[in-house]
Amino acid sequence: MTKTELIDHVAEKTGNTKKDCNEIINTTFDSIMEYLKQEAKKKQDSRDNVQIIGFGSFEVRDRKARQGRNPQNPDETIKIPARKVPVFRAGKTFKETVKGK
Repeated sequence: MTKTELIDHVAEKTGNTKKDCNEIINTTFDSIMEYLKQEAKKKQDSRDNVQIIGFGSFEVRDRKARQGRNPQNPDETIKIPARKVPVFRAGKTFKETVKGK
């Protein structure tokens, strides 16, 4: 499902216009990304996240620096720097829905 298909589906389910649904969905996604961006900028390792009960949670995790292989030259070792990455963890209700329970 693409974002456009999601907007169409939400508009159909709610009876709202596609324009209104587009604005709501974009604002929701932007709000989640802005919050996680703020969390990523914090110096300490805070485990604050965006939690949507029944759906899942979004958080920022630290990925440690590590050694890797150059894909163009497998004999060459390269350093992969540490960085912060966004992570989504599905909630219990979400997992059960996908399983078909």
